[in-house]
Amino acid sequence: MPHSFWIMLTAKMATTAVIVVAASKVVERAGPFLGAMVATLPISAGPSYIFLAAEHGADFVHRAALTSLATNAATFGFGALYALLARRQPLWIALGVSFGLWIMAALAIVETRWTLTTAALLNVAVFVPAFVATRSCRATPPARPPGSRWWDIPFRAALVMTLVGFTVVIGRFFGAAAAGVAALVPIVMFSLAIILHPRIGGTGASAVLSHTLPGLVGFGAAVAMLYVTAIPLGASLALSLALTICVGWNASLALLRHLPLRRARLT
Repeated sequence: MPHSFWIMLTAKMATTAVIVVAASKVVERAGPFLGAMVATLPISAGPSYIFLAAEHGADFVHRAALTSLATNAATFGFGALYALLARRQPLWIALGVSFGLWIMAALAIVETRWTLTTAALLNVAVFVPAFVATRSCRATPPARPPGSRWWDIPFRAALVMTLVGFTVVIGRFFGAAAAGVAALVPIVMFSLAIILHPRIGGTGASAVLSHTLPGLVGFGAAVAMLYVTAIPLGASLALSLALTICVGWNASLALLRHLPLRRARLT
């Protein structure tokens, strides 16, 4: 491959790492719910798709988005299973089991032929029981405030840079379906679990990841919109619409949560 490819890839990885590290600092200071709303914005998948669009065009994005929609269902399962296990199990068990099952689900997804209907139904079938099962996790506040460690920021940056590089290379060599799965590796949720579990306890990390489930609903809707609009509108406009859906959905969830709290203070 030409040297220009590797230069551009390095620039993409570094730019995305800066974005995600900045966003994750916001997560740590905003509490479980607002932190989860930030974590479920497309701060890793979004840049990956931008780079895929620049590299391959709208048709590739269209095909990758359908696999990403199905993969979003696996991420529901990952977040719920980690949240349930983290309350009683050490980090390596909770994260190892939940991410291991995500990988198994992703491998099955990439080998399956999907339609918009079947991928959407899969999301519903996983989200509903996952949301119900983690109700008690969302009600539990963090056990202790986080403390800072010197390696946190380099660790997060390295994880995100690895994901972006992995996604772009996968898309170049293995096609749209594989790229659609790679773009949705839950690297932000994964890194938050590794960082927060030792710092605020398993119950606190459980609360954060269980709160991501409603946010992932909006992310799934955004990916579905990307699939529908990428070809007729072009990749740039389709990506802009998908981002608008993500931000609007999470902002609406935050507003709906804030209004009852504000009324309670006034009464």
